[in-house]
Amino acid sequence: MAALAPLPPLPAQFKSIQHHLRTAQEHDKRDPVVAYYCRLYAMQTGMKIDSKTPECRKFLSKLMDQLEALKKQLGDNEAVTQEIVGCAHLENYALKMFLYADNEDRAGRFHKNMIKSFYTASLLIDVITVFGELTDENVKHRKYARWKATYIHNCLKNGETPQAGPVGIEEDNDVEENEDVGATSLPTQPPQPSSSTYDPSNLAPGSYSGIQIPPGAHAPANTPAEVPHSTGVTSNTAQPSPQTGPVIDPDLYTASQGDIRLTPEDFARAQKYCKYAGSALQYEDVGTAVQNLQKALRLLTTGRE
Repeated sequence: MAALAPLPPLPAQFKSIQHHLRTAQEHDKRDPVVAYYCRLYAMQTGMKIDSKTPECRKFLSKLMDQLEALKKQLGDNEAVTQEIVGCAHLENYALKMFLYADNEDRAGRFHKNMIKSFYTASLLIDVITVFGELTDENVKHRKYARWKATYIHNCLKNGETPQAGPVGIEEDNDVEENEDVGATSLPTQPPQPSSSTYDPSNLAPGSYSGIQIPPGAHAPANTPAEVPHSTGVTSNTAQPSPQTGPVIDPDLYTASQGDIRLTPEDFARAQKYCKYAGSALQYEDVGTAVQNLQKALRLLTTGRE
C-alpha cells in the first residue's frame, strides 16, 4: 500500500483523538481497513470539536486527503464499500484483541503488549461509532478494557502485582490522559488464545459482571500480538482443533413465512447476521457461523429474533 502524506502537528484541541490516529498509523500495513475507519472516526470527531480555527481546518484537510487516498486504494474492499461488512470487520477485530488481553490477564501474564491490546480494543470500539450507536455489550467492553489497561499499567508502574481477572472497577480512573498506556507498539504475531473464555457467570460477587463476549470470540485471532518470551507462549502457529457438528434448531426446519410481514429493518438485521456468519467462517468457527445463520433464518421465517 502506498505511503500516505504526513499530517501536520496535531492541534491541542484534538488531543482526544491522538491515540486513534496513532492506532491508524500502526495498522496502515497490518490492516488497512482498520486504519481507514480509525481515520474516519478521527475526522468526524475532529469536525465536531473544531472545524473553524485555521490550525484545525488545515489538519482536517490533510486528514481528509489521507482518507480519500485510502479509500481509493481500498476501492474494491467490501469492508469499505459496505457498512455492514465494515462494522463486522471492525467489531471482530476489536473483540479478538480484547479476548487476547483478557486471557493474558486471567493467566496472570502482565506485560506491555497485553496492556496495549486492552487499550487498543477500547479505541476500536470508539471507532465502531462511525456506524451508529454502540450496543450495550460494546459499551461494557470498552469501559472494562479501558479501565483494565489503566489499572494494570499503574500497578506495574508502581511495582505492584495486579489482581488477575475481573475485579471491581474504580470509576475515577481516566485512561484518556495517560500517555504511557497507549504508547507501546502493538504486538505483531497473535498467540493462540488460551482455553479460558470470558464467562460472566464465573465472576465473583461484587465484581464487574456486565461483560459478555459473543460466541466465537475465542476463534483464532489474526490480530497482531507479540508475547514476551517469559510468558511461555510459543510462536508456533496452532492448528485448528477439530470442529464438532453444531446442533441445529429443529424448529427452523419446519418454519414457514406464511403471512409474516418483514420490515426493511428486519432484512437489514438478517443481512447483518449473514455477514457475521461469513466473518466467523474465515476463522473456521463453525459454531458461531451456524448460530448467526440460525438467527437470520428465524428472523426471516417468524419475524422474531
